[in-house]
Amino acid sequence: MKAVIQRVTAASVAVEGQTVGSCRTGFLILFGAAKGDTVEDAALLAKKTVNLRVFEDEDEKMNRSILEIGGGILVISQFTLCADVKKGNRPSFFGAMPPEEAEPLYQLYCEKLREYGVKTVEQGVFGADMQVSLVNDGPVTILFDTEVWKKP
Repeated sequence: MKAVIQRVTAASVAVEGQTVGSCRTGFLILFGAAKGDTVEDAALLAKKTVNLRVFEDEDEKMNRSILEIGGGILVISQFTLCADVKKGNRPSFFGAMPPEEAEPLYQLYCEKLREYGVKTVEQGVFGADMQVSLVNDGPVTILFDTEVWKKP
C-alpha cells in the first residue's frame, strides 16, 4: 500500500466540473492499494499518517502532526501509484489491486484516519476521472509504502 502525502495550504478535487472534496491546511493524500495489501496495512498506514510530524512548531521545526494542528485531509484513490515501469515505456498496472478489492481498503483507510482523531477527512470519488488542485506547502511531500515497514 502506498501513499503520497503532501502538506498543503489548500487542496480540492473535482469530478465532471463539480468540487467533491476539499481541505485547507493539512494533507492531500494520493492512495494506492497493491495486490496482497491487507486491512492491517490500511490501519498501519493511517496510524503513521496521523502521527507524521511535518508541521512547524513555535521554533519553525517540523515537529507537529496533523492532529496537533487540527488540519484536514483530502484522500484521492490512485491505482497508478502501483505502476511497474521496469520494462519499456508504458507502465504496467498488473500489481495494482483490482478495484472491487481496493475500494474497501481505501474506505477503511479514510475511516481509520477519522477514528485516529482527524476531524475533517474528505475524499475523491473512487474510480472516477478526477481533477486535483493543490497548493503544496514547503513543498513537503512524503512517500509511505507499507512494504518498506514489513522488511526486517
